[in-house]
Amino acid sequence: MNRYSNILVRKNTDGISYYCNTVFPELELNEDDIYVITTVGDRYDKLAQQFYSNPNYWWIIVEANKLLDSDGSSLAIVPGTQLRIPAYPEDYLAKWEKLNK
Repeated sequence: MNRYSNILVRKNTDGISYYCNTVFPELELNEDDIYVITTVGDRYDKLAQQFYSNPNYWWIIVEANKLLDSDGSSLAIVPGTQLRIPAYPEDYLAKWEKLNK
């Protein structure tokens, strides 16, 4: 699933289209969550591929950890960073879809 696929597009009074803000649900802790310590070369998309078999779910890991660079330009992670990998991304995706329809 592309995180932009369900975002509402509206038009202002001048007819210019714009995207509505995305709402992210809270990612509750779960005893089945996985914790990793990153090493050189780790990236959010690579971890998403490893744990979810889908590199497009990198943003779920970012949301769980709130560590992405402020400008969002890099998927790289500082080596030695502890990250939580949510155990059930499909539950989070379902909540996200419901909030953003």
